[in-house]
Amino acid sequence: MTNWIVSGGARARRWTNYASQMLARRRRGSRKVPLIASTALLVALVSQSGHARDDGRYANSPLKPWFDSLKSGKGPCCSDADGYAVADPDWESKSGHYRVRIEGEWFDVPDDAVITEPNKAGRTMVWPIKGWGGMTIRCFMPGSMT
Repeated sequence: MTNWIVSGGARARRWTNYASQMLARRRRGSRKVPLIASTALLVALVSQSGHARDDGRYANSPLKPWFDSLKSGKGPCCSDADGYAVADPDWESKSGHYRVRIEGEWFDVPDDAVITEPNKAGRTMVWPIKGWGGMTIRCFMPGSMT
């Protein structure tokens, strides 16, 4: 009994348990740090592809408010600075569905990416988004095909 009293009794045992629990928590927490850091890095990289790139060159265009208001079933199309005109040989319509050639490769346009309101610009436009999963089409606005 004297050894137990000399060693601090119950206080010594509680401290030992507390210290071992804290060390175990620190070890478990250290595994979370790389996971949290890699998740934050992935989110930062993926989110860059969704930002608008309006550099102001279309600020005085009478169609700018109209372009800014364009939306498809996938969300806002951003503005004319994000999309670009597509030449007639680079898009086609077949059986009510569209295909567009982007950087030499044909992509099927999802039905919910098609803008159904009248095309005030007159030319075919596409808003592609490059992400870690490849190319997707956010918005597509067919032109007159003349």
